[in-house]
Parts: sequence; C-alpha cells; structure tokens
Amino acid sequence: MIATALVVFVGGTVWTVVYSFTDSKLLPRLNFVGLEQYERLWATNRWLISIENLLIYGTLSLIFSLVIGFVLAALLDQKIRFENTFRTILLYPFALSFIVTGLVWQWVLNPDFGIQHIVRSLGWESFAFDPLYNADIVIYGLLIAGLWQGTGLIMCLMLAGLRGIDEDIWKAARVDGIPMWRTYIFIVIPMMRPVFITTLVIIASGIVRVYDLVVAQTSGGPGIASEVPAKYVYDKMFLGQNLAQGFAGSTMMLLAVLVVIIPWAYLEFGGKRRPT
Repeated sequence: MIATALVVFVGGTVWTVVYSFTDSKLLPRLNFVGLEQYERLWATNRWLISIENLLIYGTLSLIFSLVIGFVLAALLDQKIRFENTFRTILLYPFALSFIVTGLVWQWVLNPDFGIQHIVRSLGWESFAFDPLYNADIVIYGLLIAGLWQGTGLIMCLMLAGLRGIDEDIWKAARVDGIPMWRTYIFIVIPMMRPVFITTLVIIASGIVRVYDLVVAQTSGGPGIASEVPAKYVYDKMFLGQNLAQGFAGSTMMLLAVLVVIIPWAYLEFGGKRRPT
C-alpha cells in the first residue's frame, strides 16, 4: 500500500513537475526549456483572469462558509425541535455533485425562467438578476452555488465542535453574567481552534481545485470571465494539446495547496511537544 501510494501520488507529482520544464505538446518528451512554460503561463491573460477569479471566489467562499456554517451550527446547538430534520435539509446539497449543483443553479439564475423571471412575473418589471450572463459579477453567481452546496458540511463540522464543549463552561458563563455572544467569541471559538483549522484546510483545498461547478454553470463564460486555474489546466492538456503548459499550471496549483497544507501540518503537529 505504501509503495503504491509513493508511485501513484509522489511519483506522479514529480513527473508532472519535471515535464513542466519541457516543451511537451501532444505527447510528453524530455526536451527541457527551463522556465519558458512558466513565463508563458504568467504572461497569458486567461491564466491571470483565472487567478483573479480564484482569489475573489476563494476569499469570499472562505469567509461566508465559516460565518454561515458557524451561525447555523450555533442555532442548531440550542436544542431546537426537529433538529435532525433541519440538519438533514441543510446537509443535503453536499450529497449532490458539483455538476448537478451547477446545472441546478444555472436554471435558478437563468433570467428567462429563474429568479428574475419569477420576480418580474409578480409585478416588479425593473428587477434584474442575471449574474451568470454578466461578466462583471459572474464569479458571484458561482459563489452562490458553491456556498449552497458546501455550507452544510461546514455547519456539521462546527456543530460537532460545539457539542464537544463542556456544558460546565456554559453554566459558568451564565453564572458570571457573560453575554452569549461574548461567550462564543472569547471562550468557545478559541476552544474550537482544531475544528476551525481542519475546516479551513477542507475549504481551501476545495477552492483551489474548483472545476466542475464552473464547467456546469458557465463553461468559463461569458468569454473567459469565469475562468479558473483547474479549467485552464484541463483545456491546455486535453483540448489545446499542450501538456507542458498544463503541467506548469498544475504545478502552480500544487504550490497553492502546499501553502495551505504546510502551515496546517505545522500547527497540528509541529507545535506539539511530547512531555519529557
């Protein structure tokens, strides 16, 4: 098992990085050209737009996923009636693939029969809401679909963390007259640090490799307004028949993942010291 993992994952990764320094086109070949592929990558407008979109989508997705997920978890933690039903409903979108989610929200946001059409049919003729057809805000249409699918999982992770908080802490806070919001901010959230770190890693890794949602909703359009790095890599490798350029893009994505994983690994393992 270990040997298989090393060959498939580590070997594949090294192979990709090595061939990103070649001029491979349809088939891989060891004709090294130095940093030429990376220079071409960062001089390509389509790649730059994809990075900008990923930063916007990633930043907002990270913030809203954590905030909405935690708020929903805090509400469910109040031992409300029908908690299991609400939890199932909120988690259900996560069971769907990104392709299905993208297609559903493509219909919902379609101005001809989606939200815009419904609101206008109610008499508000001036209402306009067509983010998937507006290059300036299309990335926010993708964000809505992404949050709808992923927030339920974040809620469940946060709820598990909240349920792990000792009930005596809540009782002590109430006895001391500490408002609930201060208890959450200054006591509960710091105690949930491992949950937050794990959640951040899950969200960030999903952001870097977002692909299915974009393909299903917009195919990168209008034009290239909703392009993302994963789609750029796929198109270069399988449609543009430019393996080296795709390898260069995937290597940059790998670096982005390492930027997330290495600090997490250090916080989780590197900072811990065994008692002597």
